[in-house]
Amino acid sequence: MEGPELWRELGQQLRVDSVRCAAAAKSGHPTSGMSAADLMAVLLAKYLRYDFDSPKDPANDRLVFSKGHASTLLYAMYRAAGVISDEELMSYRQFSSIFEGHPTPRIPWVDVATGSLGQGLPYGVGMAIAGKQLDRTPMRTWVLLGDSEMAEGSQWEAFEHAAFYELDNLIGIIDVNRLGQRGETMHGWDLDSYANRARAFGWHAIEIDGHDVEAVDRAYEEALGAGKPTVIVGRTLKGKGVKAVENKPGWHGKALDNPDQAIEELGGIRNLTVDVAKPDSSGRSRELESDALELPRYELGGEVATRKAYGEALAALGKARGDVVALDGEVSNSTFAEIFRDAVPERYFEMYIAEQQLVAAAVGIQVTGWRPFASTFAAFLSRAYDFIRMSAISRANYCLVGSHAGVSIGEDGPSQMALEDIASLRAVHGSTVLHPSDANQTVKLVAKMAETDGIIYLRTLRPNTPVIYDADEDFEVGGSRTLREGDDVALVAAGVTVHEAVKAADELAQEGIEARVIDLYSIKPLDEVTIRSLTIPIVTIEDHFPEGGLGEAVLAALAEVEERPRLVRLAVWEMPHSGTPAELLAAAGIDAEHIADAARRLVGAPAPA
Repeated sequence: MEGPELWRELGQQLRVDSVRCAAAAKSGHPTSGMSAADLMAVLLAKYLRYDFDSPKDPANDRLVFSKGHASTLLYAMYRAAGVISDEELMSYRQFSSIFEGHPTPRIPWVDVATGSLGQGLPYGVGMAIAGKQLDRTPMRTWVLLGDSEMAEGSQWEAFEHAAFYELDNLIGIIDVNRLGQRGETMHGWDLDSYANRARAFGWHAIEIDGHDVEAVDRAYEEALGAGKPTVIVGRTLKGKGVKAVENKPGWHGKALDNPDQAIEELGGIRNLTVDVAKPDSSGRSRELESDALELPRYELGGEVATRKAYGEALAALGKARGDVVALDGEVSNSTFAEIFRDAVPERYFEMYIAEQQLVAAAVGIQVTGWRPFASTFAAFLSRAYDFIRMSAISRANYCLVGSHAGVSIGEDGPSQMALEDIASLRAVHGSTVLHPSDANQTVKLVAKMAETDGIIYLRTLRPNTPVIYDADEDFEVGGSRTLREGDDVALVAAGVTVHEAVKAADELAQEGIEARVIDLYSIKPLDEVTIRSLTIPIVTIEDHFPEGGLGEAVLAALAEVEERPRLVRLAVWEMPHSGTPAELLAAAGIDAEHIADAARRLVGAPAPA
């Protein structure tokens, strides 16, 4: 059996298996898988080039199920490819199974977790960029999209960036089955509404009957020769092939009531196995160059913004490591990612004002082993938080850098002041959160970021700050530094407040109060040994809202200490507004004067005359 006959039979097998595994689980989205079964049957049998024994090979095509709820179809494809058994398929959604309700990289052939809709195409953009411009292989990225998720703005960020980067190796497939979770989608079966918008963004668009396997075949062939990103808009029927559910609302996310009857209606269980073609070559087509890392060095006593130190360190890292990639959200002259852009232009990608695509591209690029650094103003990372959250489920390894954090940015006002970023990034599973206070510390941490797994966040500052560490000093993730010794009170700070704490300690010393100053530059993981060793009163100082920031991280570390020291948290408790950095630090109560006052109260010392 081959050609259209095979594709039709395979499509039916994929439908049957979708029904079967959802019935075993008594849950799932089989009708969503049934609508796209013919689209995926032709892809699997003829067009996908993938070595299941070497899933991370950069020469492989990438397949992303943006409509991750159609996981029954994906797992049915794996059975048809001969890489999982029927028993494994039928373990769908069970506690002991890797075949979860939505696909994750616990499965070796899944590159990114999906299920939060609107993310697959943005990830596909990153994968296609990696394939075309970094790995330089003839791979293609195929993304199965649901029509409901086309309402997400992130999809259209992806359409625009794919056209800008001329990603002719990216093919989107929209399964237009008309029915969403609660009823009809915004555009129903109006295929033109999808195709015309795609064309307006610079894509080639093909409208087809998604159940006509010969039309699907022609569309894929046309897409591969289009010379630009292509979207195939397929009109389909949700629950195709089973009269009880076909094109009927109310069946989204439900196993079928009579699965045996449905399987019989679909022609019964089949056991077709498809020999999926492997790519013609393996590996990337370029060697990754490496050289000795020469980080910038800054003189003690000088003043340098940590954001500038980040840019200079990243450029040095890019010259030394051929796997380092930089992306920015059109603020590279503020984040100083432009220094990398000028030094290593072939590994720099401008994502413009599209933070969701910025993070998604980084996640897509890291799939084949690249180490992306994505930077923007820290406040704007909140636009992409769902992508960051999902990338933790993807087990992604990449670096985020947020500049212009806190009230210390000054006159721009609260819309630009990240005051929630530490809390939000700390909450991401497996993340690392770093907040350096000086330039030499920053460059050492940037180098460490490239060697750390997971999502690593670096918070940088807008103003110049004093260089207080020697260029030869090393800084470990999870460490801290004690800048002043003292046994009366501990001042625990990070970033700009470190310098305010040092000033406060110097002032207190003149009054006979010995303050210990701790630079807690690694907020996650925290130096719990140092924090738990404190038996003296503690003042935490942070340029951040009090919820979820440095102060609460310190309190969490002390939670199981039987005799906890008294602790006062200084943070930005009120909504700030425009002003100079000095005015804003004082208004928030996190400048040297307020730190010293808090320390005096803790130790019962009078205020100076």
